[in-house]
Amino acid sequence: MRAYLLIAAISAVVTFLLTWLTLKISHRYKLYPQIRARDVHTKPTPRLGGVAMFGGFVVALAAAGAFGWFKSVFADPVQIIAIVAAAFMITLIGFLDDLYDLDWTLKLAGQFAVAGVLAWQGVQIISLPIAGLTIGSFGTSLVVTVFLTVLVMSAVNFIDGLDGLVSGVVLIGTLVFFVYSYLLAQETSPSNYFNLASLLSAIVIGMCVGFLPLNWRPAKIFMGDSGAMLLGLLMATSALTVTGQIDPHMAGKEDLLPAFIPLILPLAILVLPLLDFTLAVLRRLRAGKSPFAADRQHIHHRLQDLGHSHVGSVFVFYIWTALISLSCLMFFFLPVQGIVLFVTLGTVAASTFTLWPIVQKRRGAKK
Repeated sequence: MRAYLLIAAISAVVTFLLTWLTLKISHRYKLYPQIRARDVHTKPTPRLGGVAMFGGFVVALAAAGAFGWFKSVFADPVQIIAIVAAAFMITLIGFLDDLYDLDWTLKLAGQFAVAGVLAWQGVQIISLPIAGLTIGSFGTSLVVTVFLTVLVMSAVNFIDGLDGLVSGVVLIGTLVFFVYSYLLAQETSPSNYFNLASLLSAIVIGMCVGFLPLNWRPAKIFMGDSGAMLLGLLMATSALTVTGQIDPHMAGKEDLLPAFIPLILPLAILVLPLLDFTLAVLRRLRAGKSPFAADRQHIHHRLQDLGHSHVGSVFVFYIWTALISLSCLMFFFLPVQGIVLFVTLGTVAASTFTLWPIVQKRRGAKK
């Protein structure tokens, strides 16, 4: 555990320093776009934080490679090189989009290309924890992997609209996923707890911790598409490397639900971004627009229209992300009855916080 904490700390410190440096350079050379109609900030703000986050990722990964603890993780350099190459490519695409506002078709094509490179080099789904199901062919595995990777990148990018929203949501979700992958490694490989999924999660945690202080309201810098898509890519990659480590055939009846967690947890962490993504695509297609045409009708915008403050809207996402992801993790610790109680109480609390502005308005109307 100490090794992972050290890597997370390195990632956080380097990301913070590079974000501060990027902020200074952006202001000096005016590397920031004009305010758009859908934006909630009121003055031009740099959007190149993703470049700094990529730097934190590379330095932390290089530091891990220099430590003997992670020798088994770096035994297959092809996967590591593929992940770094994919991360660089998606950061570059996002960087260009942040500066020049690329056409959505070009950006989407770039996302598919990046996911394809990653899958082609072996970072892909081989098996699913459903009755030991193994994906039959390399082609099928590649297609499924590419689709899921692009879906996660797009979902994370779609909610990047409020100060501290993406970095906080990803931080919470990845913390839970790190605990899960670490516990899974203890069960499947008691003699060696070091694995790629936990390492990537620790680095992402550090990236978010290092970036969040300068991104909290009022944000001094945004991560932009480069940062949001990079985080989505790394989250997807972590999930891909851990999927299939548990075979339900080897589990008892009481362990059947935990066996499905590799499939459920990554989607559960991103349930709000995926919901926002789905609603946005359907809404835009119904209006005869491009599914990637920007608007101001995302969930975080609607929360503000409901009466939440900027920070309140962000905390709604934090609370629901924590509730959903922790509910999945609870299968490791609690019986079904305990999980039901946790979910019930958590849902009541989260719903109360989400709907509280409506309650206040009705109270005010009665007075």
